Amino acid sequence: MKAASRPRRERLPRDERVGQIMTAARKIFREKGYEASSTAEIAVAAGVVEGTLYRYFPTKRDLLIKVVEEFYANIFSDYEAQLRGVRGTWNRLRFMIWKHLSVMHGDPDMCRLIVHELRPWPQYRQSSVFTLNQRYTQSTLAVVREGIANGEFRDDMPLRIVRDMIFGGAEHHTWAHLRDEGRFSPDEAADGITNMIYQGLARGGQGNSEAVGGPVKRLERAVRRLEGLTGPRRRNRKRA
Repeated sequence: MKAASRPRRERLPRDERVGQIMTAARKIFREKGYEASSTAEIAVAAGVVEGTLYRYFPTKRDLLIKVVEEFYANIFSDYEAQLRGVRGTWNRLRFMIWKHLSVMHGDPDMCRLIVHELRPWPQYRQSSVFTLNQRYTQSTLAVVREGIANGEFRDDMPLRIVRDMIFGGAEHHTWAHLRDEGRFSPDEAADGITNMIYQGLARGGQGNSEAVGGPVKRLERAVRRLEGLTGPRRRNRKRA
């Protein structure tokens, strides 16, 4: 009697197989964090043997980097298209700050992977993620340069200081949210940060009331609320 043949594993095109693995890795990294995730677990979720995973990604960190690269690519394609339709320096600056805060609000798990796992990595500054992060911050500083070029902003403030104030302030404000211990409003935070940056850079230190318009009237309210927006969460995600 002829023995039954074993079913053969379907051989997918390379791009489909890589996409399968990355989808599984993205989900598991988000849910469990980098350290608690294993390549064996990711392989099972992707429907491949662990050896196949290593054929495409030599290490778990290589896989994480590819997942983060894809994350940045999606952000770039989204906001670069939207920014083209935004007019006015205040509006453009506010959009970029709001977009950054919205990403941190909407995907804290991925942002936590970048902040906690990749930034402390000794090779971070030589990685593609560092280059992508530079491109990310420079997109916001491009709006500041536009304001300097058109005479709306003063030109005696080092741009690295402006960058640190925007992104450092945003990261500090969202810290509790990234730790799953608080909440914040991207709209309120964007109003407060944008108005403070705009007023600080405006020529003469007075700002342009016509350019800022209504949002300036909300400055004190927005700033007062910044610290009060990080109360206890209504729910806690279960961590593996």
